[in-house]
Amino acid sequence: MEKRQRVRALAPEERRAALIDATIPLLHEHGLDVSTRQIAQAAGVAEGTIFGVFETKTSLVVCSVIKALDPQPTLDALAAIDRAAPLRERLIKATELVHARFAENAQLMNSARKLILSGDASVQALNNREKLHAALTEVVAAPGAEELRRPPAAVATLLLLFCGANTFGPFGDPDDFSGEEAVSLLLDGLLIRRGNR
Repeated sequence: MEKRQRVRALAPEERRAALIDATIPLLHEHGLDVSTRQIAQAAGVAEGTIFGVFETKTSLVVCSVIKALDPQPTLDALAAIDRAAPLRERLIKATELVHARFAENAQLMNSARKLILSGDASVQALNNREKLHAALTEVVAAPGAEELRRPPAAVATLLLLFCGANTFGPFGDPDDFSGEEAVSLLLDGLLIRRGNR
């Protein structure tokens, strides 16, 4: 009979990271209702292993939500937008990036809101929001911003509000989102332009 090979024991930080990685997809699927049994099964460990690494299920969920909502990939993509490109083009790219982040993480953002209301992870969530706003403001503030009636930070806030409302609001439709339409609404308004009027 062939002997089963023992799986290498993970160091505490590796085990912690593995449990977080196993939890994130479950949070997308089940939200805060995910069970420790589901997490253990996804991670391939005994349920008790979770509590050897995390004090509570909530602490594991908070760490998982924070990691999943890490804004760095979006911040990097916003930083990569060519600042020499025309304002409208920059804003369309930025709006599409922000909307994609919101739409992809809608379930987790709802979970994060609940956790924040209970006092957990609020500092990290606020930091993430501020970083995203600052990165979007930089995109707006490049050449061409002098044509705007509002300061770049205010325009960034409006873009974030529109993307958020489209993803989370009762009248939004994340599947039918167009960055070009959103930016046109912001820059051109809703009136049809005729002649020089």
